[in-house]
Amino acid sequence: MPRPAFLSRLRPDPYILALLATVALAALLPARGGAAPVAGGAATGAVALLFFLYGARLSTRETLDGLAHWRLHLTVLVCTFAVFPVLGLAARGLVPYLIAPELYAGFLFLCLVPSTIQSSIAFTSIARGNVPAAICAGSFSSLTGIFLTPLLAALLLSGSVGGFSAASLLDIVVKLLLPFLAGQLLRRWIGGFLTRWKRLLGYVDRGSILLVVYAAFSQGVVAGVFEQIAPVRLLGLLVAEVLLLTVMLTLTSYGARALGFGRADRLAIVFAGSKKGLTAGLPMAAVLFGSEAGLAVLPLMLFHQLQLMVCAVIARRRSQDQPEAEGTAGAEGTVDGRGAVPSPPERAPTTGR
Repeated sequence: MPRPAFLSRLRPDPYILALLATVALAALLPARGGAAPVAGGAATGAVALLFFLYGARLSTRETLDGLAHWRLHLTVLVCTFAVFPVLGLAARGLVPYLIAPELYAGFLFLCLVPSTIQSSIAFTSIARGNVPAAICAGSFSSLTGIFLTPLLAALLLSGSVGGFSAASLLDIVVKLLLPFLAGQLLRRWIGGFLTRWKRLLGYVDRGSILLVVYAAFSQGVVAGVFEQIAPVRLLGLLVAEVLLLTVMLTLTSYGARALGFGRADRLAIVFAGSKKGLTAGLPMAAVLFGSEAGLAVLPLMLFHQLQLMVCAVIARRRSQDQPEAEGTAGAEGTVDGRGAVPSPPERAPTTGR
């Protein structure tokens, strides 16, 4: 007997399983002694490569074209970089009742990272929403996060675990911004190559992040930082993150309706504005938190899998919506009120990011 569709959507994301396997490997065989600087250097190189590829892939022209629907993109950016951080600061009141003190910096950090791209597009497509808007919103969020996430971290994480300093700012410039700008400058010559080998480079992306995770968790295991986390603390963190996701899904849904967006645009706002990106967040945490990055990324990894499971159910339910009459603002199937959105695919794209 075939499984119901919604049950298949609840299965763990394969990439999350790969991340968990990497964490287990770091716990059993951490990089120690002479292997530690080798793993750390490889992770640093992987972070620089990731941001170089981000810059080389980003089309400046497509980004400027997408600005036509600026109200939607501004709404997503406000949700991602204003509402989320405010909720993260408010969650300080949950310490130590739900969130362990040593996990709060990581919880606040997850509220600062940009939105996802792939999974936002996938769920918007499943729900018959505005796919072009979701593509642009996710891209704008990722681009803005490269600059804004470190600045927010400087303001809000100072004095926390892995506190921010001038050295941290220099690390961000050297390891994140310079490779990104180099990719943008070289895009003219290497853009075609990256497009032709897009699938293969996707494995490079994910493999690089696995390397970053292994190095970060190895440092944590060697330093003994995970010995202080009891299972009940992880359960409390999960409850806090369920509350966070519930609040953001509610705010984006009712807020987009109150702002006059049509159904398709509202769905793009919900799925892009309520989610956080693992792909961008993990390398940033490696730079910002250093040896304590393993502990800091636990909340982000947990939230990522939670948002995938919950949003998969929501997307499937919304795909059954009856057509509704739309006003002129944010009409269904438009990116700027003029063009039609493509029909959703039969099967959802991978939601690993």
